[in-house]
Amino acid sequence: MADTAIFDVDGTLVDSNYQQALSWFRAFRRFDITLPVWQLHRAIGMGGDNLVPYVAGDDVEKRHGDALRSAQQEEYGEMIGEVQPFADARRLLEEVKRRGFRLVLASSGHADKVDKSLDLLGGKDLADAWTTSEDAEHSKPSPDLVQTAMRKVGATAGVMIGDSVWDIKAAEKLGVPTLAVLTGGFSREELAEAGAHAVFGSLGELLEALDSTPLATAD
Repeated sequence: MADTAIFDVDGTLVDSNYQQALSWFRAFRRFDITLPVWQLHRAIGMGGDNLVPYVAGDDVEKRHGDALRSAQQEEYGEMIGEVQPFADARRLLEEVKRRGFRLVLASSGHADKVDKSLDLLGGKDLADAWTTSEDAEHSKPSPDLVQTAMRKVGATAGVMIGDSVWDIKAAEKLGVPTLAVLTGGFSREELAEAGAHAVFGSLGELLEALDSTPLATAD
């Protein structure tokens, strides 16, 4: 039985994946590189250190990697005011906390962007801990962030709640099951094939089904 629930933030609790994809598109255009937005969306959930070589190749990473990541942060900063929490996000966090789980809000975003997302959720009032890009040497699909999240609260066993295949792959490397939601735009089939323990259409659907998941009762 698990004692800790690790919630991915972007795309899972707040509706930001498409703003993230568009900000990457605009960042690459600064360097006269045009990538299809759908292709960028498939990589959202990765950290920027992995995303650039994944979508554009190692040569682009060597020539422009750090500058691209800086540009993406600037572009996303222009759109962050459009980001809103998903329906039932706060209710789900409150219920999971009520059931006795330690609560960690996990993000690989820069601290200022994470603060804005947590403020939308009132997350700092509920969470036992949260993470930012400063907390892990390697981003998803590396397991570093999940491992850090568990270490911050002294977890013995965790459950990941995420929206992307990258959440699932990162958690799976530590033997942590993932409950996936469709809120990030990845299909049910993709999430199931990546190894999700179960897939839900929305946070509200997950909330109604908690008793049938590893989040039924904390250890």
